[in-house]
Amino acid sequence: MTPHQRHDHHHDHQGDLEDHDLGLSHDLPRIVERNRLGRRRFLAAVGGVGAATALAACSADADSTSSAGSSTAGGTPPEGGPGGAAPAGSEVEVAGGEIPEETAGPYPGDGSNGVNVLTESGVVRSDITRSFGSASGVAEGVPTTLRLKVYDLTGDEAEVLSGAAVYVWHCDRDGEYSMYSESIAEENYLRGVQETDEKGWVEFTTIFPAAYSGRWPHVHFEVYPSLEDATSASNKLRTSQLAIPQDVADAVYAEAEGYEQSVTNMAQTSLDSDNVFSDGYSLQLAKATGSVAEGYTLTLNVPI
Repeated sequence: MTPHQRHDHHHDHQGDLEDHDLGLSHDLPRIVERNRLGRRRFLAAVGGVGAATALAACSADADSTSSAGSSTAGGTPPEGGPGGAAPAGSEVEVAGGEIPEETAGPYPGDGSNGVNVLTESGVVRSDITRSFGSASGVAEGVPTTLRLKVYDLTGDEAEVLSGAAVYVWHCDRDGEYSMYSESIAEENYLRGVQETDEKGWVEFTTIFPAAYSGRWPHVHFEVYPSLEDATSASNKLRTSQLAIPQDVADAVYAEAEGYEQSVTNMAQTSLDSDNVFSDGYSLQLAKATGSVAEGYTLTLNVPI
């Protein structure tokens, strides 16, 4: 399967279901971990590629519930647009059921387009709301916990991938990217690396990103074989993007301070028109729980 051949809307409304309504798709990750099904047996047991799609889009554990246009609200150029060319196209091969390979955009901070935060001491951290090193800025916004669970779906085995490294980055509530946007070029917040635990999980404390002009609200991430490899984009296994559910984004932008421009930007785009998600997003649509007052948790399974 090519990077963009996937089922478009299979799980678009899954976030509206209670855990007990999710059925087999909700239980698939636990079945995989318990039985360590071979890839062929795993896919055959529940109907081929659709099973892997379900694995990626559903919540993984009982404790889990759950892209360019004109310039942005803060003046950041769109991904791949004027002001910074996106890195060259990837040669990563993506098998059926794996999360798609996507552009890292022009602001990756992984050495593929200028600066490389991955080589800086302090980048391995769970709380990415603050800058580190010589920078001291703090990203303001609705508190958000980002939880990703990485699975190995390459080869013949389908199992959680522990000991891998995940690098995440996203814009702030003004639509700006640290290290690149002029106003925050000296900051490095909203960027960080974590190692997957024995169950394949990584968790980051962050803030809810803006919707900037031409892009659906999203989070970038790259998966690396290990922390030792997570120093250059050339070592990565996969680059992809997490899409945020519309109802959650609408609530944040309408109610939370500082996101006013995102209301206008959201009205001008959709998942179906976004230049990254328009060809299918079921494997990338996070499950969201929480509230504007209490903060949100965004959860996504990442099979690679």
